[in-house]
Amino acid sequence: MNCSATVVDYIADQAVRSGMLDDHPDIDGIVALPHGQGCGMASQGESFDLLARTQWGYASHPNFAAVLLVGLGCEVFQIARLKDTYGICEGDHFQSLTIQDSGGTRSTIDAGVARLRDLLPVAARARREPVPASELTLALQCGGSDGYSSLTANPALGVAADTLVRQGGTAILSETPEIFGAEHLLTRRAETPEIGQKIVDLIAWWKDYTTRNGGEMNNNPSPGNKAGGLTTILEKSLGAVAKGGTATLRGVYRYAERIDRKGFVYMDTPGYDPVAATGQVAGGANVLCFTTGRGSAYGCKPVPSIKLATNTPLFQRMEGDMDINCGDIVDGVSLEEKGAEIFDTILAVASGRKTKSEDLGYGRNEFVPWQIGAVM
Repeated sequence: MNCSATVVDYIADQAVRSGMLDDHPDIDGIVALPHGQGCGMASQGESFDLLARTQWGYASHPNFAAVLLVGLGCEVFQIARLKDTYGICEGDHFQSLTIQDSGGTRSTIDAGVARLRDLLPVAARARREPVPASELTLALQCGGSDGYSSLTANPALGVAADTLVRQGGTAILSETPEIFGAEHLLTRRAETPEIGQKIVDLIAWWKDYTTRNGGEMNNNPSPGNKAGGLTTILEKSLGAVAKGGTATLRGVYRYAERIDRKGFVYMDTPGYDPVAATGQVAGGANVLCFTTGRGSAYGCKPVPSIKLATNTPLFQRMEGDMDINCGDIVDGVSLEEKGAEIFDTILAVASGRKTKSEDLGYGRNEFVPWQIGAVM
């Protein structure tokens, strides 16, 4: 919870400064994931369940070798309840502690560092081995979109997503406010009428949700989107849906719900990129592709984020952040060629190649669970 966020940061920082990672060169790092929730909320209902799904999705994520969960002790979101709900037993890969039961801040930091020291040899046992592309679950994201998004990076990413689906893998499209006006393109691809109806029901829920909070679904594009050439939500939505390729829609999931079907699926999330990606990762995404036309600065832990620039000037201006230039599609590179390049990059990153955002160290502040309930 937020009351343990500082302690979580200090544990990770002190562990890294101690040099304990020097003995385990194959471990990528120790990640702190503080957030702003966990109390001042109802102890049951949609908001509580959503946070539980999100935290357990991260705690059980395959990209983490071991996890230490830290709480205060008196918060609404209790560690003991989470463990009971998901049948979690503590051991070599999962441990927890609370500040109040550990003797306060300094004692908890010392205890946390000691726990990490014990967990590192367990994490170090992991070894890379060949697995098929069907084991990949790809999160599809776009942010800071521009007028080129629907012409270059988004449809090229759709080609890569279709390729992954043909290999038996999974691709997750999200950001419900950013499919508004183009949802019919998804319902027509639904495997069953019931799956298509779930998309329709999501749009209805969002219309009610925004109305209750004094907003509207047409409150889009953003100032940056408009500066990049987008004028209406329909233009933005048509481009956003293009990331999902052409495959059959095989499932629709709640935010942070565990994805249990292969193929092309949809997860309900806000359009706000860190919140949307957090839900996808909690659902099981183990690699992420993020298209941008304005230059979104984003990275994720524990899931590598591959940044795709929609235009060449952006790629040249922010080459330290962008992994792939899709602007050359305007110069004659085909969507199929660029899609193949994106797919090959996905495989390379899954095999260990570092993305630009990983090199920059992004990810500590990008864990942002969706807060939908009242703060009390």
